[in-house]
Amino acid sequence: MNSRILVSGVSGPIGDALLPSLRSNGTKIVRLARVSGSGGAGNASENATANSEQRIPWNPAQPISPQAVSGFDAVIHLAGESIIGRWTAAKKTKIHDSRVVGTLNLARALAQAEEKPRVFVCASAIGYYGDRGDEVLREDSSPGAGFLAHVCQEVEAATQPATDAGIRTARIRIGLVLSPSGGALGKMLLPFKMGVGGNLGNGRQWMSWIDVRDLVGGIHHILKNDLLYGPVNMVAPKPVTNAEFTETLAGVLSRPAILPMPAFVAKLAFGQMGEEVLLGSQNVEPVKLISSGYPFRFRELRVSLESLLKK
Repeated sequence: MNSRILVSGVSGPIGDALLPSLRSNGTKIVRLARVSGSGGAGNASENATANSEQRIPWNPAQPISPQAVSGFDAVIHLAGESIIGRWTAAKKTKIHDSRVVGTLNLARALAQAEEKPRVFVCASAIGYYGDRGDEVLREDSSPGAGFLAHVCQEVEAATQPATDAGIRTARIRIGLVLSPSGGALGKMLLPFKMGVGGNLGNGRQWMSWIDVRDLVGGIHHILKNDLLYGPVNMVAPKPVTNAEFTETLAGVLSRPAILPMPAFVAKLAFGQMGEEVLLGSQNVEPVKLISSGYPFRFRELRVSLESLLKK
């Protein structure tokens, strides 16, 4: 019997990879889709599949009917306002409410559903750990400080109603996702292709990355593995410094990388977002994925970038 999975927030690069992989397994996908006025409608990619898949309209700021989310084998919750952009007061409110309030409303509805899902996979981020320098960070490491760290901590706390109701809940702490269809890598490509890429700040900050195909593979692994729950770091086993990332990306593109962005320029241009996201350092290990036997396809950054960019 084919499974039914409810998904949210899959209109971006992650969804471009995740949804086809679910469909290929015969899974029936139902999309939890934002209604107008709740932070924006889905993009063209999201709307393109609307005719072939059932959609449940929702406003993340409003409670969800438990009946609407009843009867699914799994729920994958990725929705939330993008963290990219200058963090004005209004932007920070959107980031917080779309992620924290939306997660809490969904978790409460799942907890009250007559037919509860077997597993609830909720997106968090390695921003949970804050800026930690060279410290090696594992799932049991302490939470960090800063706006993004606090949002991630609140998102994870908001899943508690589902956990309390006996639903296996995995809070996936996602690193820098490398995808050919946009996201962070897409924003980096133009300056690097023009030969004007370079280190951010001193280049010593750690970047914990994951190939989008391993992110999707990791989600499938969690869906099938009943022993995986709680926080799960979704990063490749070999993080790199920003300087190493810069050198590798420039090398794969056969371009120089000679124009660094000093730390003060990043802070001036991007404000708090630049300080926490671009200059922050997180050296993260995927302990739970490795110990549970997930077979990473892309452990080396160069192999991932060459596969993504040299097609």
